[in-house]
Amino acid sequence: MKWIDGFSIAVKVENDAVTITANKEGLLSLANHLTALALDNTPGAHIHLDKHNALEESSTELIVEKTN
Repeated sequence: MKWIDGFSIAVKVENDAVTITANKEGLLSLANHLTALALDNTPGAHIHLDKHNALEESSTELIVEKTN
């Protein structure tokens, strides 16, 4: 996965809504990952992000999965 230097991404859930907050580098990094996921032909391909893997410390984990 390609991360742009200086990226910051946070995810939170409040009142049944998911909010993704990111700086410019974070949005571009997330766009890169979503594009790669869209082009991946592996069944069950997904992106799994959490506070141990790219998200800010107080974030809720985020899983984006490609379907057919």
